[in-house]
Amino acid sequence: MRFIRLIFVAFLALVLVAVALANRQVVTLSLFPANLGQFLGGTWSVAVPLFLVIFVAFALGMLAGLIWEWMRESKIRKTARQRSRKVEQLENEVGQ
Repeated sequence: MRFIRLIFVAFLALVLVAVALANRQVVTLSLFPANLGQFLGGTWSVAVPLFLVIFVAFALGMLAGLIWEWMRESKIRKTARQRSRKVEQLENEVGQ
């Protein structure tokens, strides 16, 4: 199993390097549309390589999914804690 995991990580690293090499062009990211940014003053944009945009978007999507599932499963964890306490209480009663 460890060997399979190592192969998967190596394959993933190769894919990420290939994506990074294929998308080295610099793109400009703007926080606001052009006209709105002028009213607020300053430059609300940054120039970054495209692969960085792709990787950051992927990471933020994974983080959002993780938080969403953690919040969704809070009821299940609460029920499990309550049942665990009940089982512990019943085991103590049986032991006495």
